[in-house]
Amino acid sequence: MSDIKKAIIPIAGLGTRLLPLSKAVPKEFLPLADKSTIQYLLEEARASGIQEVVFVVSAGKQREISSYFNPSQKLEKFLQDKKKEDILEELNQLKELSKSITFSFATQKEPLGDGHAVLQAKRYLQEPCGVFFADDVVDAKTPCLTQLLEVFQTCQKPVIALKKLPKEKLPHYGVVGVEKIASRLYKIKEIVEKPAVDSAPSDLAIVGRYVITPEVFEFLKNTPRNEKGEIILAQALKNMIQSGKTVYGYEIEGEWLECGDKLRWMKSNLYFSLHHPSYGEELRKFLKETKNL
Repeated sequence: MSDIKKAIIPIAGLGTRLLPLSKAVPKEFLPLADKSTIQYLLEEARASGIQEVVFVVSAGKQREISSYFNPSQKLEKFLQDKKKEDILEELNQLKELSKSITFSFATQKEPLGDGHAVLQAKRYLQEPCGVFFADDVVDAKTPCLTQLLEVFQTCQKPVIALKKLPKEKLPHYGVVGVEKIASRLYKIKEIVEKPAVDSAPSDLAIVGRYVITPEVFEFLKNTPRNEKGEIILAQALKNMIQSGKTVYGYEIEGEWLECGDKLRWMKSNLYFSLHHPSYGEELRKFLKETKNL
């Protein structure tokens, strides 16, 4: 469908909003039902035709990624000896996932913003690519990145994933002002970070999925750090728009599940648990039985 075969997944953050859990377990490995958040992202990447993922990591996370996705012959032999065929099948699925995608690693030594993280992957990329942020998982029939790639195939410009939200939630998100082009497709006119309810330019919030072009890296290099000392991807895209460049937004189909703080992660974990093909029915029954607790 698309010539885009590479994607960036920044996971160098400290996960402070999920402490103390994230002190021992990186937030990308916290479970949503019976899979880690990072596994959902890689499954979406593979389903969208991605063949190489560049992880932007802090110290130690490369080892954790490798440990999670690399096969363990000792463990597999133990499970074979114990005839744990169902568990072996799940591990085989994980093995096949990791075999289908090549991993590369770039290091972000300090947490200097999501744009700075994306910029660290530049040396691996001289072509358009996808970007996943691990705080966001999208449950959709057509993978979220695939939806953006279908737009990119036509326009060959950066594409941002969007989702409509109730106006009272908009002050917590980046929100776009738009010109509608077609059903679900918009030309982005402005980007406003965490606007007041009465000043939001639309009801379309930015989801953590992008398709970017090499030109975005050039704008990231020239984007000043904000008051926190960070380089922000949304600001670089805003600068592109203000300079006359075209950036599109697509209102994605599917459920947007967030994992950036404890409450959002708990809600997302509950969603995937209740929709689990093996355990969902029993869990829904359990909730009905305990509704008075």
